[in-house]
Amino acid sequence: MGWFLGLGIAGLVLLVLSLAFDGLLEGVLEGLSGGLDGFLSLPVIAGFVSMLGFAAAITLGTTGLGAAAATGVGTVTGVSAGWLTWKLSRALMHDGASATPRGEDLVGSSGSVVTGIPADGYGEVLLYLAGQPLKFAAKSSAPVSRGTEVWVESVLSTTSVAVCPVER
Repeated sequence: MGWFLGLGIAGLVLLVLSLAFDGLLEGVLEGLSGGLDGFLSLPVIAGFVSMLGFAAAITLGTTGLGAAAATGVGTVTGVSAGWLTWKLSRALMHDGASATPRGEDLVGSSGSVVTGIPADGYGEVLLYLAGQPLKFAAKSSAPVSRGTEVWVESVLSTTSVAVCPVER
């Protein structure tokens, strides 16, 4: 049982060191993992080792099973803890990467004209990007009066769009 408790404590120490030195050994593990996308990170390894040790120690101490069975239970529990750590860390690291709005997301959206748009000139439209109201300079091939609902045809720049009036 002492070996298993030692593994559990070593896993906790590894976790504390990985948090204290924040990525110091991550480059080494990244090179060794061969592109496993963080599966061999220090928190994952620490979760596996500590759960293997503590689950095996609990199994050995509370049941009549031998060391081999306790090691099996600890391994299954350790793999589960490592997998859960990997999934949670991926969710935390990727929580906004794909949700960042881009200008191209405006194409096809509707808005309203705030400042009238002259023929082949610029006016202003109010559009909603990711739920936030934004004012853009707008160009149209035909004149569009204030208050008219428009569709975005294309993005001209980061601050201007080409629009056409909505016909009903």
